[in-house]
Amino acid sequence: MTLAQALVQAESAGLPRLDAQMLLLHLLGCAPHERAWLLTHDSEPLDAALLARWRDLLARRLAGAPVAYLTGRKAFYGLELHVDARVLDPRDDTETLVDWVLTALPKGQVARVLDLGAGSGAVALAIAPERSAARATATDASLGALAVARANGQRLNLPVRWLPGAWHDWFAPFASGQRFDLIVSNPPYVAEDDPHLAALTHEPPTALTSGPDGLRDIRRIVAGAPAHLASGGWLLLEHGYDQAPAVRALFTQAGYAHVQSRRDLAGIERCSGGQWTGAI
Repeated sequence: MTLAQALVQAESAGLPRLDAQMLLLHLLGCAPHERAWLLTHDSEPLDAALLARWRDLLARRLAGAPVAYLTGRKAFYGLELHVDARVLDPRDDTETLVDWVLTALPKGQVARVLDLGAGSGAVALAIAPERSAARATATDASLGALAVARANGQRLNLPVRWLPGAWHDWFAPFASGQRFDLIVSNPPYVAEDDPHLAALTHEPPTALTSGPDGLRDIRRIVAGAPAHLASGGWLLLEHGYDQAPAVRALFTQAGYAHVQSRRDLAGIERCSGGQWTGAI
């Protein structure tokens, strides 16, 4: 089987061409940006060993395994992250959250930033090179996820402080009165009976689901953040495609000011946040 035939096979099975190309490049030890190489070498054959591995990759992808898990890497905000099934596959939509953080933190500003539920480290690591004056801390209750994030930070040589968190208490690692100028989080926000979960069985469920309406963890973060926000500090959260009105209401009810949402590239209200101006 040639490379061209392998791509045809994948597309005939229903796999998007880009996914097939990423898997082939990984199989051949090429970089993800070398798709043009596949075109110029499309007549090259796969030997028996590579063909067996290709069939395995193709079967696992068709069974729903994310490309990032199969290749072990994912591009996010100009960084190449190493990922596996211990963490969520970072989504492009989450770059909207990073954009908002950078808008809220002017360059050169010395600021304390906290990322709750770091996962692969995507958000904290994307912020670090863009705002070098900021001191970033990131937590995750999953020790496996924290190991992935810490390894990414070490490999990319980016200065993020990684701390183990606690299930059901997002602020457990922090003493009373320990405050940050900005808190950001991409927490679990999928309802436990959401039909979309059927397509996400390869990803860690604890990083996805959050109670009957998907808002359990967002409620906890919105309620707990004021005890750890400096006056004027922002709390910025990612949430589901239809949750923005409910999340804004939680911010308003908790006493945040300047409550607002931001849209992703598809025009969906993907993130909501507010500024804490209450008494410390």
